[in-house]
Amino acid sequence: MDLSTLKHLRFFGCHLNSLTCKCIAFTVTALVLRAILLPIFSGFGGTEQNNFALFHNRSFSLNSEFELQKVKFLEVPQIVWGLNNQKIAFARSCLTARMLNRSLLMPSLSASLFYKETDLLQPISFDKVFQFERFNSLCNGFVQLGRYSDLFNRTDVLELQKGSGRKWTIDRDLDQLRQFSKEPYDGYEIIRIVGKNPFLWPDHWPVKDYAKVFECLVLVDEITKEADRVVTKIKERGRDMRSKIGSSQNGVVSETSLLQSVPYVAVHMRIEKDWMIHCKKLEKRSNISEICSSKEEIMERVGNIVGLKTPVIVYLAVADSLLEDSSILNGWKEGLIPFEKKKLGVVGIYKKYPYLIQSAIDYEVCLRAEAFVGNSFSTFSSLIVLDRTQKMIRMGVSRSCGMHVRWPSYAYNILGALEGPRPWMTNMSDSNLQAISYGSNDISC
Repeated sequence: MDLSTLKHLRFFGCHLNSLTCKCIAFTVTALVLRAILLPIFSGFGGTEQNNFALFHNRSFSLNSEFELQKVKFLEVPQIVWGLNNQKIAFARSCLTARMLNRSLLMPSLSASLFYKETDLLQPISFDKVFQFERFNSLCNGFVQLGRYSDLFNRTDVLELQKGSGRKWTIDRDLDQLRQFSKEPYDGYEIIRIVGKNPFLWPDHWPVKDYAKVFECLVLVDEITKEADRVVTKIKERGRDMRSKIGSSQNGVVSETSLLQSVPYVAVHMRIEKDWMIHCKKLEKRSNISEICSSKEEIMERVGNIVGLKTPVIVYLAVADSLLEDSSILNGWKEGLIPFEKKKLGVVGIYKKYPYLIQSAIDYEVCLRAEAFVGNSFSTFSSLIVLDRTQKMIRMGVSRSCGMHVRWPSYAYNILGALEGPRPWMTNMSDSNLQAISYGSNDISC
């Protein structure tokens, strides 16, 4: 210990042989050594420590132009109703979050179809149906999902009440969103929207924005594999049919290649009791006659598709639990061989799952069909046609309708050429999703 230190100790009235002074001397010496040695070692461990501090501070928003802003989130009510209404509600939630410069907290979907008796709703996590990481990867830079584990302060919440009634116009809703994207509202970590189901929120975004979100929705592997099994069953029936009529005799073609080449038509046959009640009310309210279609009308128009090569397997996508007519396999035109879940032998696949998953499997089966026929006032049919239109656009076809193109779609509720269904494409330049959300007889073809 140097002379200067000794003088300081004496100044405070300490003697070197006292225990107190020894402690003080040790502390002073340690501080001096730390001040000298810390810069030397900072080149080794200091960088990692500083990086950790920077990463930790990403959750904070300081008044510095160099500081990264904290991640902020939007929370929405449980998403309900059928699969495709839920997909639209989810996309609308994502686009709302995007407008507010926020990530959407992963929402809860509904496994059951009940929508009036909220106590009967079976919540199911988004990532049990769609791939979470895959969604964020495909939609990176456009919209993003967050998990509740990402939250820094769960109490930093601002509730946003959506308006309702006739006075709550689209413009007022848009003004509210713009207001909540600015100070002081944008300072909260979470904005929680309370009230309406997101499907019922006013629409402010063009079809192409919704389509972008839909493209990022990839089913989890378990559901995709079940859809694979159903499609394989359909193609096996088609292969057997070809063998019986002697149209496939090439022994050098592998079974896998043969199955891949077997076409089938998927028909979203909306004749269930809940649909028939809804469509008749809709026809009366909107003064449009081309909404409801009987079983006989559907069968006749599918049989009159221009250019359809027969014989061909026809897969009937129908909600079996809501179907009261057990004769949907009878009365089809010669060359059209209809199959539903029971005849196809896949009832066991579907029964393992709640309604939402069953619908997701059927959606995938219809999406992969060589030709699809549905009802233009059905959300299920409309989103399948949107998906198929996107496939055509990616193949370089911007506008074409009919059987001569890949992925043709038809609306059986609208009369087309030669008493067949009208060809159907989604108008990707629409300014909103109105035609798809609630149906339309304007189908771009």
